[in-house]
Amino acid sequence: MKRKIKIGIPRGLLYYRRYIFWKSYFEKIGCNVILSELTNKSIIDKGNTLSVDESCLPFKIYLGHINSIIDKCDYVLIPRVCNYGKKKRACIRFNGVYDVVSNIFGKDKILDYNIDYLKGKFFFTEMIRIGFKLNKNIFKLLYSYFISIKKEKEYNYSIIRKNVKALRSNKLKMLIVSHPYIIYDNYLGNDIINYLKKEDIEIVYSDRVDKKESILYAEDFSNTLYFLYSKEIIGSAFMYKNAVDGIIFLSSFPCGPDSIVNELAIRKLGDTPIINIIIDESTATSGLYTRLESFIDIVKARNGNE
Repeated sequence: MKRKIKIGIPRGLLYYRRYIFWKSYFEKIGCNVILSELTNKSIIDKGNTLSVDESCLPFKIYLGHINSIIDKCDYVLIPRVCNYGKKKRACIRFNGVYDVVSNIFGKDKILDYNIDYLKGKFFFTEMIRIGFKLNKNIFKLLYSYFISIKKEKEYNYSIIRKNVKALRSNKLKMLIVSHPYIIYDNYLGNDIINYLKKEDIEIVYSDRVDKKESILYAEDFSNTLYFLYSKEIIGSAFMYKNAVDGIIFLSSFPCGPDSIVNELAIRKLGDTPIINIIIDESTATSGLYTRLESFIDIVKARNGNE
């Protein structure tokens, strides 16, 4: 029996946006998908040694995840994203990730695709291209692609519906404005999510929105925002500012785009209660919980709950 090719997927960056599609697509064309373990101190420490000091924490974590999985699979999936068209640029980290990873780990085990709409490199054509490296049956590739896209869309619709349902809750509601690779990471955002749930607070997520609508809100806030992913999440703050009791901005050190965009948004959100939390490797949970507790008490007092 022919051994299935193992595709390794690091739990970082675009994993939190496209994993549903990736898993479905690679499994349907006959591969096994394996994930790196949840983010832990060991992964972060290794990522630190592999990256330059100026790298943001999620990028360091990403390198640590690659290191932890590269010897356990035949290929590691490393997507590169430059842009999705004019005025839809991705952060330079997404643009340069392939070069950094190939220089550190070599090119032999990298399975990469390149999204650059301005140069005619689209998600569909790139996925078929790398799929052909793994399975020569073009009809199988096409079928797997469209089935996986459908599955991804259904998943995205389901989490958007959950977000809308959360907005109707009678509980205290908090909107978390952050990139999914921060919110859902076991090390970066997990403590905050668990703390809010423990306090019986309804959580609304900035990435679980209609992204086209969110971008319109972001562009109304500022027509000079450069990075697409920043537009998607920052727009949610203006969409939901009157529907939630407070907003938690969550970013990682030293993210340049977030440090500028978040500050501008906070100044324009008016009277909405806001807390801005910046996480680095040394962020202590005790201090974090104290800040969150104080913020929640202020919001409750403002609403007349205490």
